[in-house]
Amino acid sequence: MSNSSDTSYSALIERWHMLTGTRLFRAVVMIAGIAFCIAVDTFDFVDLYLQLILIYVGINIILTVSLNLINGYMGEFSVGHAGFMAVGAYIASILTVHVFPPNAQNLLFPLAILAGGMAAALVGFLVAIPSFKTRGDYLAIVTLAFGMIVKSILENIDAVGGPRGLLGMEKLTTLPWVFFWTALSVWVIRNLVYSNFGRGVLSIREDEIASDLMSVNTRQVKIIAFVVSSFFAGIAGGLFAHALQFINPRMFDILKSTDILIMVYLGGIASIGGSILGAVIYTILLEILRPLGIWRMVLMPLMLVLLMIYRPRGIMGMKEIRMFVPLRDFVTEKLWRQKKKEAGDASA
Repeated sequence: MSNSSDTSYSALIERWHMLTGTRLFRAVVMIAGIAFCIAVDTFDFVDLYLQLILIYVGINIILTVSLNLINGYMGEFSVGHAGFMAVGAYIASILTVHVFPPNAQNLLFPLAILAGGMAAALVGFLVAIPSFKTRGDYLAIVTLAFGMIVKSILENIDAVGGPRGLLGMEKLTTLPWVFFWTALSVWVIRNLVYSNFGRGVLSIREDEIASDLMSVNTRQVKIIAFVVSSFFAGIAGGLFAHALQFINPRMFDILKSTDILIMVYLGGIASIGGSILGAVIYTILLEILRPLGIWRMVLMPLMLVLLMIYRPRGIMGMKEIRMFVPLRDFVTEKLWRQKKKEAGDASA
């Protein structure tokens, strides 16, 4: 009886995995998500505070998924993601406040966000060229210095408010726009990871020297992955600026980069589903701990230390939700596990 129930349960799980891996299921999730966001934005049946939390969740998902491409899938360690976020935030804000006509801001808002992402990608390219001439932990040092340089530059430019910050942005970031950019970032990085280029990214994490010997242009792969990661950090920055309607350089310091690192390593490295989970848990946890005041900023970095010691791969490290895994990869992994199990039974 037990074997029969176990078999039926396994068959049910197998059917669920096959269902969640279909394009139809992903399309239904997308349609349901965008319909919910449009309904909330139109009819306001969700509290404004909760809407803002949902917006922050979406922005943090973009930041986490994009950084996971570098720190998780490629195996490098970047700590300057807040710097690229700052570039995107300031470029997008300058366009909507000082360049675009006031009566066309809603129409041109996507262009401002895209421009912020492109500017961050360009800066990421300039940072990646010297950074990836070195190996090991030097990327962490370079990106840490980059974040500090960006903050210092912004504090000394009066045209963008200096240390006082920049304001005057309209609240153009809405739930539908956040959902669109979040879905786009997840879709692009998911397809990138499971492409031939993504195999090169994964090979660098496993063994860079062997990857180089197997004709993978490791330096080119690193630079492209870094540019893509920087682009989506800039997108998140533009959305963040137009949700808060005020930005200053202190918002993009090392603590912000630490927040993003915590979300990556909390959810799990090399996992898109883990990145989403980490962003959701961390954003909600931040709001729950808000009454603690300054102690909240002590507990969160401490969480990163504990994660690196006791759970370095995170909750879903090196694992993926079936919805994000292409069918060919799912079948290949299933066959590999089955052969491995048969080999183990034969040796026993």
